Amino acid sequence: MADASSPALLSAEGLSSFYGRMHALKPTSFTVRQGELVTMLGPNGAGKSTLLRALMRLNKADGSVMFDGQDVSRLSTHELAELGMIMVQEGRGLFGQMSVRENLVLGAYTGRSASGIDSSLDRVFTLFPRLKERLNQISSSLSGGEQQMLAIGRALMAEPKLLMLDEPSLGLAPRVAAEILTTLGNLNKQGLGILLVEQKAPLALKLAQRVYVLSLGRIVAELPAKEIKSHHDLAQYYLH
Repeated sequence: MADASSPALLSAEGLSSFYGRMHALKPTSFTVRQGELVTMLGPNGAGKSTLLRALMRLNKADGSVMFDGQDVSRLSTHELAELGMIMVQEGRGLFGQMSVRENLVLGAYTGRSASGIDSSLDRVFTLFPRLKERLNQISSSLSGGEQQMLAIGRALMAEPKLLMLDEPSLGLAPRVAAEILTTLGNLNKQGLGILLVEQKAPLALKLAQRVYVLSLGRIVAELPAKEIKSHHDLAQYYLH
């Protein structure tokens, strides 16, 4: 976990993105420190998913992005991933007709040794034992919670320095959502930087060190997570 003295892992300055003529993300600046879990909160349509997609160059984006001390503003999605910037998209993006094992191995980049891949698999199975139980099962036959575990596990196979997640609890039963978010909190305690977009604010606030609130395509507040005590605290920012 990070404190205020930790160096920046990710720093965006004036990041913006359009959908056609719609300015979905207005020039936005924020940071994620080394070992920090930062949550992006906001109402539907606020620009949270657009922000993540702009960072990963899945959308056309303008602005400056520094990652792990390097200017990555002009790098491709593939190049960002190779540097350790990994995103779990909303909808999970699994290969439905491939097995759990095949999906996980695809998360490891070429050039990794067999022993390195096996080590990463062991780590994923420690976090998500159910994936090991379903190793040869077709991923489309998994439950929603198991599919989200697989999507996160596949991302971890890439050995990220920063893990970004877009609504990981979406569509999940409260118990399963809490289990997955707790696992993310444990990963952060182990030193993994996490940028989390999440609708379930109470769960996310228990894990995060800092919160950015988005409204109408721009960040309207930045504050320590512990300062947000209720939905009323958030609502005053959502209405900006």
